[in-house]
Amino acid sequence: MGIDLNFTKGQGTGNDFVLFADPDGLIELTPEQIRAVCDRQFGIGGDGIIRAVRSRSLPDGAAALAEDDQAEWFMDYWNADGTVSEMCGNGIRVYALYLVEQGLAQLAPGETLAIGTRGGVRDLQRNQSGFQVDLGRWRLAGGEPLVRAKNLAVARPGLGINVGNPHVVVALADFDELEAADLGYIPQLDPEPVGGTNVEFVVPHDPLVVDGVGRIRMRVHERGSGETLSCGTGAVAAALATRHWAGAGAPNQWRVEVPGGVLGVRMFPAEDGEHASLSGPAVLVFDGVFSLG
Repeated sequence: MGIDLNFTKGQGTGNDFVLFADPDGLIELTPEQIRAVCDRQFGIGGDGIIRAVRSRSLPDGAAALAEDDQAEWFMDYWNADGTVSEMCGNGIRVYALYLVEQGLAQLAPGETLAIGTRGGVRDLQRNQSGFQVDLGRWRLAGGEPLVRAKNLAVARPGLGINVGNPHVVVALADFDELEAADLGYIPQLDPEPVGGTNVEFVVPHDPLVVDGVGRIRMRVHERGSGETLSCGTGAVAAALATRHWAGAGAPNQWRVEVPGGVLGVRMFPAEDGEHASLSGPAVLVFDGVFSLG
């Protein structure tokens, strides 16, 4: 049976997504259909697909409502290869803008919008750059796997960090080395984490800190999507890892340069431990209808 999918294309610092509204959870796309939608030659093209669905309309939303009964909307996020993911830092900003523009939610200045994800409920606010999302409590994931990437001469140790989804951050020597890495190939980790991971390669600026703000440049290979122009949760993980390596006195505010633009990261104390927030733009590019067989 064919589906005419009414969609919106959106992006946040070049990380692009296909969004569609299904409030009552009536449309179940298969992994094959998701791959067709995200195909850049034969489909719409995107790093992932986001379904706007009410938390009460799908099983995964029950945990979100139990955590926060204000999380009316759930971010049902799938990678471009058809695999499910916990959440996406760039995608959730684009999703918030989509909900507001579609009239599905309201977010006035100073208000907070709670959105359910498979990584937990996330709170968003508008700011000058677009939206800021509290990604919640982060944690070191443990271990330092060796990471090999094409065009990098030797394996490097990575630092595992979880910000609601898994990341391994690798420090490189300079910007030339960062540019040389061929992230069209999946980086190889030893040991390989169960379920896979996102891998960030990062280089600090010199000086690292200007006016109290840390500055780094990053590239990323996203699990299930390949190299993308940006990864929001990856930017947070890269800033956290760099602060960890820098040691005492390192700042809690960071500017992260990615191929698609600039993201802001801030670490701050909360009742359940230290949280990290992500700030950056969100843009809705165009609407359309896509026919799926």
